[in-house]
Amino acid sequence: MKKSTVTSMGLIMIFVSLTTMAQDKHIIKPQTVISEIVEGMPKGEKQQVRVLTATFQPRDQTLFHTHRFPVTVYVLEGAFTLEKEGQQPVTVKTGEAMLMPPNVKMTGYNKSATERLRLVVFYVSDPDTPFLDAIH
Repeated sequence: MKKSTVTSMGLIMIFVSLTTMAQDKHIIKPQTVISEIVEGMPKGEKQQVRVLTATFQPRDQTLFHTHRFPVTVYVLEGAFTLEKEGQQPVTVKTGEAMLMPPNVKMTGYNKSATERLRLVVFYVSDPDTPFLDAIH
């Protein structure tokens, strides 16, 4: 191929790429917040999908509990601390997410003395399964 043909083809490719990028500038592209391989998902023919919200006032906490299936938490505001039995506490902040494994004893906290905590919780389970099981 002649040098001028190669140069022309290269310029055409750049022009097409720039045109495509310009056309896509208003297209929203999702950003992954968390991606993990999990075990313990429901295996039945049907599953129930729940999206819940929770607001913790300063120093609020959950019951000591377990979940039968994995739970994903996304922090809208504040910082969420999860203490799983036998493990060090883990804290996720605004814009971060955390996966909570099934059948692990845990308590969730808002450790702040002044700021509230707002969460979105995603839970997929067998139909009519309780969201959590309190540990007494």
